[in-house]
Amino acid sequence: MPGLLGKKIGMTSVFSADGKNVPCTVIEAGPCVVTQVKSVEKDGYKAVQLAFGEKKESNTTKPMLGIFKKANTTPKAHLAEFKFDEEYNLGDTITVDIFNDVQFVDVVGTSKGKGFQGVMKRHGFGGVGQSTHGQDDRARKPGSIGACSYPAKVFKGMRMGGHMGCDRVTTQNLRVLKVIPEHNLILVKGSCAGCNGSTVIVNK
Repeated sequence: MPGLLGKKIGMTSVFSADGKNVPCTVIEAGPCVVTQVKSVEKDGYKAVQLAFGEKKESNTTKPMLGIFKKANTTPKAHLAEFKFDEEYNLGDTITVDIFNDVQFVDVVGTSKGKGFQGVMKRHGFGGVGQSTHGQDDRARKPGSIGACSYPAKVFKGMRMGGHMGCDRVTTQNLRVLKVIPEHNLILVKGSCAGCNGSTVIVNK
C-alpha cells in the first residue's frame, strides 16, 4: 500500500539521538478499511479505495451505505483511492505498520483558510513608497496593474488581492522520526499543511 488516510493531531518536538530538539508533526494514520477494489477488467484501472474516520449513519447517503455494507464496516467520513499492484480484499484493515521501514513520506493536506487578503500578505509585496509626505492611503496598495491605453486590459496571472488559503498542498520528503503502532501514530519531521484535526493523506 503506497499510503494511508489520517488526521493531523498537532505539533510537538522530540530529541534526536545526538541530543537535538527536533520539531515534528503528529499524524494519526489509519486504521483504514478497504471499501472498494477497482480492477482493469471492470473499471479500466487498478486501485483500492480506503475509508477513514467514523460517521453517523443518519448523515450518510444510501448509495454510500451500500458500499460500506458490502465491505462489512461502519459508515466512514473520508474516502481516497490509491493505485498500486498489491492484492487486497473488501473489509481488510490497513494500519500504520506499513510505514515501519519507510524513511521519507509526502503529506497532502488542505491549507488554512485566510479569507480575502491583500497583496502584502498574499504575495509578499513591500508596499508603495513612503508613509509620509502627504501619502494618505497607499502604503499597502499594489501599485500599477497595467497600462492605461494599450493594451487596455489586465494580463492574466497579475498578482492582486484575493482569496488566500484552502488549497491542496503537498509537503514532500518529510523524514519519519517514529511510528507508534499501538496508537496508530506517525511522527514526521517539520510541518505539513492543515489545521489540527484536519484530514491528510500520507504517501510513501
